[in-house]
Amino acid sequence: MKRQLTLLLTLVLFGSLFPTASVYGGQLPQLIEPLLIAHPQQSGAYVLEKGEESLLARAWLADHAEQSIDVQYFIWSNDNIGTLATERLLRAAERGVLVRVLVDDLMIDAPDSFLLALAAHPNIDIRIYNPQHKVGTSKKKRLLNIFTNFRGINQRMHDKTFVVDGQVAITGGRNMADEYFDYDQKYNFRDRDILLLGPVAAEIETSFERFWKADLAKPVEKLLAKKGQPTGERINDIYRELHQYAENQDHLAPEVSQALSDLPQQFSLLIENLIWDRVRFISDDPGKNSGDKGLGGGGRTTTKLAEALQQAKQRVTIQSPYLVLPDGGLQLFSSLIKQGVQIRISTNSLLSTDNLQAFSGYSKQRKKLLKTGVEIYEFKPQPAVQHNLIERYQKLKKRAPIFAIHAKTLVIDGQKTYIGTFNLDPRSANLNTEVGVIIDNPELANLVEKQIERDMLPENSWNSASENPNRFASLWKRIKLSGWKLLPLKKLL
Repeated sequence: MKRQLTLLLTLVLFGSLFPTASVYGGQLPQLIEPLLIAHPQQSGAYVLEKGEESLLARAWLADHAEQSIDVQYFIWSNDNIGTLATERLLRAAERGVLVRVLVDDLMIDAPDSFLLALAAHPNIDIRIYNPQHKVGTSKKKRLLNIFTNFRGINQRMHDKTFVVDGQVAITGGRNMADEYFDYDQKYNFRDRDILLLGPVAAEIETSFERFWKADLAKPVEKLLAKKGQPTGERINDIYRELHQYAENQDHLAPEVSQALSDLPQQFSLLIENLIWDRVRFISDDPGKNSGDKGLGGGGRTTTKLAEALQQAKQRVTIQSPYLVLPDGGLQLFSSLIKQGVQIRISTNSLLSTDNLQAFSGYSKQRKKLLKTGVEIYEFKPQPAVQHNLIERYQKLKKRAPIFAIHAKTLVIDGQKTYIGTFNLDPRSANLNTEVGVIIDNPELANLVEKQIERDMLPENSWNSASENPNRFASLWKRIKLSGWKLLPLKKLL
């Protein structure tokens, strides 16, 4: 059965690379349906550890979508990767696929004319979540929002989902920008996504629909109504510029172009290594909570993850870019350790972090955490593991960018795994909406835990209990950290 499926996938992929008559007709169902029949009521899961691998998976799925592509992101940048991803969606829309894009307002940087031109396509809809900062918001209005709706401007949609035809999905830590796929020249993230096939994809689609229809999600045309619709000529120019950008080989490294040619072999291996089991998707409601507790209030993801932690019997292994325990977190960890549970956390050091404010919160808690018995490993800015995780490392090593943790993962007792968007901080617990999957499968848990344990090795991380990694940072960075520590920011971190 496995060989037949591998052969089928290879034929499908070669068909996409060397098209004859109809490249897209019937391909995705032909690939997925035999797999679902062979694994009734189960979902297939494959962990995407490498940025390039995760990028190629998205590209292939976008090219083979037949009915719909629904994407939901906190960040969608106007950089190289963001532009290439946008062109891929436009290409899908031009062959008849219905594309919906939901992006948080805070970090969006696309020009208004660009957004309006894309939304003008009959097969593309774009909505902006909680638009209080940028899209359609003047500087005066933004300033007013800060004073009149402080919780509202701090409440963001941190979800990251990519769903194709309601049957295949990707979720995890990666946003749509260069640094999440190892393409930034100065700073890249060590991140983790998970590719999912089967029933769980429908659950993710249901969550997307809930956000899409929420009052907080506003059509970009309404937000930018005062700007006026671009002319047909301008719209066509923008589409043409996007396609020309994607066709320019200067915008795609030669090794990635080669990887695209090697996709049949890569996806054959992926299919062979799918882990099949029941996969549970967890997500927050739009708005996170009622808001009547100010900057607190929790949420469904917070509750589900706390419940999972409380069931730990032997060990808990966590990877989170930010480590600022919300209220009750230290007590929970202390209680588990007293019961004999080992707790290990992989997080960023002062040298690798991209968020000095969040690190200041961790810095204030570090002694208490270590005293409780939590083992903390702080990631080095140029860890040895980047040689294995960055496909293009040989080209980057002469001026290697900082490599920082962005993965959000939890493994309990070598059995249960969470991969998603939840950071171990008050913002994820109370303000930002979060998503992720929980899989009760020892094989997958073992694979993921080994990856995190490798990140904890001395060549990749400092052990906070025996070392003081802050001493390796510049004097100026340590001074800035001291300044941030003076501010009462915990609830916003």
